Amino acid sequence: MIAPPAAVLADDLHVRFGDVHAVAGVSLVAPAGSSTALLGRNGAGKSTTMRVLAGVVPPTEGTVHVAGLDVAQDPLGVKRAVGYCPDVGGLVPRATPWEHIQLAATLRRMTGWEDRANHLLELFELAGVAHRLTTGFSHGMGRRLSVLLAAFHEPDVLLLDEPFDGVDPTGVEATFEVVREASERGAAVLLSTHLRELAVEACTTALVLRGGARVADMETYDLKGEEGARAYRALLD
Repeated sequence: MIAPPAAVLADDLHVRFGDVHAVAGVSLVAPAGSSTALLGRNGAGKSTTMRVLAGVVPPTEGTVHVAGLDVAQDPLGVKRAVGYCPDVGGLVPRATPWEHIQLAATLRRMTGWEDRANHLLELFELAGVAHRLTTGFSHGMGRRLSVLLAAFHEPDVLLLDEPFDGVDPTGVEATFEVVREASERGAAVLLSTHLRELAVEACTTALVLRGGARVADMETYDLKGEEGARAYRALLD
């Protein structure tokens, strides 16, 4: 059986900010149709790794290819190719969810997008506030909209950085559905979180980071239950 192509490939990734070594030699492979969780405590290097994959932060060392593009050579092309939910921010001040979606569709020259937009608004229970300014949104509502916008154009690589932060059960289930839909149509999904239980539900594989370095690459099945919790804690200590 021929393995699916790697949609994301990082080899010995290092990222330094001055004296801070935020990512220290992380390597990962995410094939098309896969769902991978980046797990670890705060400060483990998850968000920095995701920012590199999204073309937002350049690698200090190592090579990273996303959707066939070198992030160091073509960060703009990477930004066009992926769907990215950042860990913070990302929304336009004083705009409604519908205006966010309309802007995304215009920038990507999408046609016939309204049905998908309405479907996602219903899925994330944002249809009732689709024409309300996001400045009045709770943190959780903003996170739901950020995930929606990342998934909206059905990218080949979907990057969700801490999508569960402050999100209610409805938003969690909607995010699960987005991850399932994306991987089933052949996209590579990478999702960062410090919540082991949700990572197990959302993804099939996990990359565990500690202190900016990879300490394990495993099936999420092995992180289930009390035994999985003990194994995870041992990796973080």
